[in-house]
Amino acid sequence: MRISEITALSLRDFITGIVLFSVISLLAYFYRDARLNNPAGITGDAGSIVFIYEREDLDGLVGLFNEAEIQFDEPRFRWAAHIYGWRNFLPGRYDLTGEQTYESVLRIFGNGLQTPGNVTIHTGQWEERFIQRVSAQMRFTEEELFEALRDTAMLDKHGLQQHHVLGRMLPNTYEMYWTSTAEQFIDRMLAEFDRAAVQPYAERYEELKMSVDQITTLASIIEWEARYDHEKPKISGLYWNRLNNRWRLQADPTVSYAIGERRRLFNRDYQFDHPYNTYRFFGLPPGPINNPALSSIRAALFPEDHDYFFMVATPEGVHTFTRTYADHRRESRKWQQYIREQTAIRQQREREAALREEMNENGSGNGNEQQAMD
Repeated sequence: MRISEITALSLRDFITGIVLFSVISLLAYFYRDARLNNPAGITGDAGSIVFIYEREDLDGLVGLFNEAEIQFDEPRFRWAAHIYGWRNFLPGRYDLTGEQTYESVLRIFGNGLQTPGNVTIHTGQWEERFIQRVSAQMRFTEEELFEALRDTAMLDKHGLQQHHVLGRMLPNTYEMYWTSTAEQFIDRMLAEFDRAAVQPYAERYEELKMSVDQITTLASIIEWEARYDHEKPKISGLYWNRLNNRWRLQADPTVSYAIGERRRLFNRDYQFDHPYNTYRFFGLPPGPINNPALSSIRAALFPEDHDYFFMVATPEGVHTFTRTYADHRRESRKWQQYIREQTAIRQQREREAALREEMNENGSGNGNEQQAMD
């Protein structure tokens, strides 16, 4: 065989080898790419949320996926993490609803690209309940939020006193990151309050010659008193009438706040010596007794113009308003009679329920005795 023929054969084999190698490499690439970028690599049902509290390794992440019942091929997922070099995953709230590729999920968890969540601030809460409910929706603890609400640096930054902060936690549902600190949460809430309850009404505060915290304090009393928004301006007008005529507010919610219990009040409660007891002290209490809704703040700013000074609750959940104390006493007697009747009905039902339970226990006992004799 000639040298030229040998050379041509070697070149042809070389080219064939190159082509085969390229084809195999391309096939391997597309196979790997298909496995890594399978759009249904990881599938979560609607509302499939994974929470990472502290930095997790791959084993920890796989465990969280299994707890959340995420659908995925664990060996392939581990292989993908090895290929892409992801070893550690950051704290956060991650929404895995729908279908995603291994690569995208690893990138999201590895870079901490968490999904914002909704945080709901409920209306008319005392501080303890407020702290419990908010902390249950966030990564920070109740203790961390409690301390943040009293942090002197935070109070100085916003020019607030500690007993005024709760009143500015405006009820609503907000979107924020689960990993936000307690300090970041408070800063956000104060900014939201300023945007919704201060800036739009700046001139009105000036007209009334009332500070934001004074209005918020009055609004918190209105919030407690009113079951329905439409009644709030009328309740506000009543308290404004008392303030303008230098009466004591005599607001029952402030007494409940002072004694630290939500229950029916007794005569002795109204004598309780506490700065928030508006039956003993003139003017507004030192601060809000809850976090009022924006509708209550508006009612405090824009009270209904009337000459009512008294009100008493009704069975329908609203109030009867009166101008004189004599009329108020008459309506109060009606309410007290209703309370007595309802108490009697409840007690009768409790007695009947106890009697039925006793009869059931006796009947059950007799049956057991008969069964034993048999």
